[in-house]
Amino acid sequence: MPAMTSRPPLILASTSRYRRELLERLRLPFEVVSPQVDETPHPGEAPAALAARLAAAKAAAVAALHPRAVVIGSDQVAELDGEAIGKPGTHERAVAQLRAMRGRSVVFHTAVAVQCAARGYAGAALAPVTVRFRALSDDEIEHYLRTEQPYDCAGSAKCETLGIALLEAIESDDPTTLVGLPLIRTSALLRAAGIDALRP
Repeated sequence: MPAMTSRPPLILASTSRYRRELLERLRLPFEVVSPQVDETPHPGEAPAALAARLAAAKAAAVAALHPRAVVIGSDQVAELDGEAIGKPGTHERAVAQLRAMRGRSVVFHTAVAVQCAARGYAGAALAPVTVRFRALSDDEIEHYLRTEQPYDCAGSAKCETLGIALLEAIESDDPTTLVGLPLIRTSALLRAAGIDALRP
């Protein structure tokens, strides 16, 4: 059988600018397609299971429309005391989230799924990150939120900018995971799907 010499198209099934900026680090050409996926949690669904399900659903939704492409789906859900903490959406909810998390450890579950219908490939990985928040004052929380407005970030934590000052420590085996796309795991899944960033 002749070897495939051309890369399949690569699609990021996400409208997140944070994930787009992370994927750009691999210097691979890709396009962005918005996945039409209901992100409502199932009753009793654990945060890690929710992140994994949504990542796979996003990849599958776009892969069905673009069967030749290798599609990346990803999702992140923060967990505190066994409960999911999503994107705040508003200033008031962000304040409540950060007050609840101050002085505590929070686990951010970041899931990535890679699918290619034409190749019959589907792979997935889950990358947890434990984040210890400082004992933040209300004034610190207000200053951070007014400056960064991280209302589209899980748990209001935008660690790639001023949000790093909220934290005492980050425990992870992949430094990109907390931002929203674990590139070490993503690179491994892409290689299995036929795309190697180091083999142009």
